[in-house]
Order: sequence, then C-alpha cells, then structure tokens
Amino acid sequence: MNLNLTGASGIVEVSEVVFGREFNEALVHQVVTAYLAGARQGSRKQKTRSEVSGGGRKPWRQKGTGRARAGTIRSPIWVGGGRAFAARPQNHGQKVNRKMYRAAMRCILAELVRQERLVVLESFTVAEAKTKAMVAMLAELGLMAALVVTETVEKDIYLAARNIPKVDVVDVFGVNPVSLVVSEKVVMTVAALKKIEELLA
Repeated sequence: MNLNLTGASGIVEVSEVVFGREFNEALVHQVVTAYLAGARQGSRKQKTRSEVSGGGRKPWRQKGTGRARAGTIRSPIWVGGGRAFAARPQNHGQKVNRKMYRAAMRCILAELVRQERLVVLESFTVAEAKTKAMVAMLAELGLMAALVVTETVEKDIYLAARNIPKVDVVDVFGVNPVSLVVSEKVVMTVAALKKIEELLA
C-alpha cells in the first residue's frame, strides 16, 4: 500500500495490515471508552457518620424530652452529620487486551487514510520556536487544526505549537486512540509513520 507525500512528488510504502484494515466501530468504541475511563481521576471522597468529628455522646436522654430519639449529633439527618451513602475513591479503569488496542489503532489509522485526514510529510520543522512560525507552516499545508506526530518531540516545534488552539504535538509514543479520533487532521513525518507501523505490525 502506498501513501502520497504532501508537498513532495513522492510516495511512501506502508503495510496493508496496519493502514488497510477494515473499520471495526464496536472495537474502536470500546478502546476509546476504556481510554477515557482510565483518564478519570476517581478520587472523590465523602465522610460517613463514623468519620466526621464529634458525636461521641448521646445528645439527650432516650425518653421524657418530647423530642425524637437521637443517639449522635453526627447522624446523616443532622446538619454537620456524615453522608448516608458516602462517595469513595475508585478506579474507573477498564481492561483492554494488547491485541485489541493494537487492532483498534490499526482501524483508526486505516480510516484516517480513507477519509484523507492523514497528511504525511518527509519532515516537519519550523524556522524558530515562535507561534507565528508554526501558524505559517500549518497555513502552507492548508490546515487550521491538526495533531502533529513526529518521531521525537523537538523543543522548537513544541514551543511553537503550544499556544495554538486545536494544535497538538506528540511523539510516536504519545499517540493514543482519542487524539487520533478527535483530530481534524493528523500530520505525520515519514519517520514517525514507519515507527508506528513497526509498533503495530
């Protein structure tokens, strides 16, 4: 399978296994959902009646006061009392097998190719670590928003892109299903493309 190089009269040969796979919506949905679930913090915590301070003494005697029975001022129905069904820290992560993850990534990359959302460049460089340099580079490619994937994140590219909305720069190991799915365009260098192909083959 061949991909055309943008801005150059050349092609790059890629694996049909990685970039020619049929789209499996159910698999991609499961992997994307699992990835988003894993990003949840899950650290909320509320106190039960046993954890709030005070309430060690019965507020008034059991009988003869005319008031309702009360054993502690930290009952959930009292102001300042504990929470009846208190939230607990929890892990929202979902297990995804390695083969499933790789298969989903192949599906997404193949769909990017079919939808012409994947832009392949021989190299991606900016003249200086300035926002205007990155804007000019993207304008030259006819892009307003993109995920830029390079083999290794270069400091100048990162600094030039960090203030631009809807533009993100990652290295090969920073690519994930969600970033690929939500990105309007994905710009990859040939080196990054080959590295991803090697990882997913």
